[in-house]
Amino acid sequence: MMRSLIFRFILSTTLIISTFVSAFAEDPHQHGTDDHAKEFKVGEMIMHHIKDDHGWELAHGLTIPLPVILYTGDRGLEVFSSSNFDHDGTHNGYVKEHNHIYRAGANGEPDKTVKVYDFSITKNVASLLLSAVLLILIFFSVRNGYEKNRGKAPKGIQSFLEPIILFVRDEIARPNLGPKYERYLPYLLTLFFFILINNLLGLLPGGANLTGNIAITGVLALITALITNLSGNRHYWAHLFKPTGVPVALLPIMIPVELVGVIMKPLSLMIRLFANITAGHIIILSLLSLIFIARNLGGAGTGWGISLIVAPFTIFMNCIELLVAFLQAFIFTLLSSMYIGSAIEDHHEADHGIGYEGPEFSKDVH
Repeated sequence: MMRSLIFRFILSTTLIISTFVSAFAEDPHQHGTDDHAKEFKVGEMIMHHIKDDHGWELAHGLTIPLPVILYTGDRGLEVFSSSNFDHDGTHNGYVKEHNHIYRAGANGEPDKTVKVYDFSITKNVASLLLSAVLLILIFFSVRNGYEKNRGKAPKGIQSFLEPIILFVRDEIARPNLGPKYERYLPYLLTLFFFILINNLLGLLPGGANLTGNIAITGVLALITALITNLSGNRHYWAHLFKPTGVPVALLPIMIPVELVGVIMKPLSLMIRLFANITAGHIIILSLLSLIFIARNLGGAGTGWGISLIVAPFTIFMNCIELLVAFLQAFIFTLLSSMYIGSAIEDHHEADHGIGYEGPEFSKDVH
């Protein structure tokens, strides 16, 4: 059984890698002729795959056009397909440059003096909507399973997700939030599974790098910061502006330090998730690029020879990225629960380190 699972995993991973390789190899701008082979630029290729775009490129030559939604003061709202930019990067008086859309000037160059509001459904937005639909479908299925199997052993996807839900409840929410954990558990579960499913979708060929987009991680961190500060009790705010045991003369120093800490917590959440997910994609794409760099330098034989060395490393990195997908979801959710827990804990608990078991548990221990 275990051998069969390992074989299937290696086979599927090899197919994923071959998809990337074939996508790069078929690009005529990079590998079409010996003259064009020298034009292969690793940095541009990597940035193209990890950045957002107005179309969703699943593989070379297969791009799903997405709606472009623009608003300008003089022309109002305009909607058209992103495929209109495929020919020369211009359409209907607009020009696309580095994934940004500007009004085209008289010479066809971008006129950046005209403000263009871009509300387009980009690849990351489409991936966000896709993950939202998947989460709704999955958890409605889990809810229906609970209703049908009430008092019975879980079945299907319910049996797969129930241990994860219980893990978030028992190992993240309860220890860090105390007796009020049920109030924040829905948010923590949503946060965990949203990050997890988008991390996994980003590992698929043609997948969007949603959790590697700092705007997405920034919004998630901002939501955690808002919940933390809006839920903060008087002890939390007193600790910020009048820390216990701190002499009055040191308050002008300690208060700014505490306030900086309030800002740094969501910043650390934002940067950690963004950096880890993006770094993983960059490493895998860099490894694959070695094949084509070797091909440019030594011909097709050298490229095939290097691929025999690069492929095992890429498979190993895919395994690491699969672990990171779960790990980053866990870390983001854990730190969010810790920040919220520090804002809602009672003064007695804060002083004596009492967890969710409550004061009675503390008496029993002593």
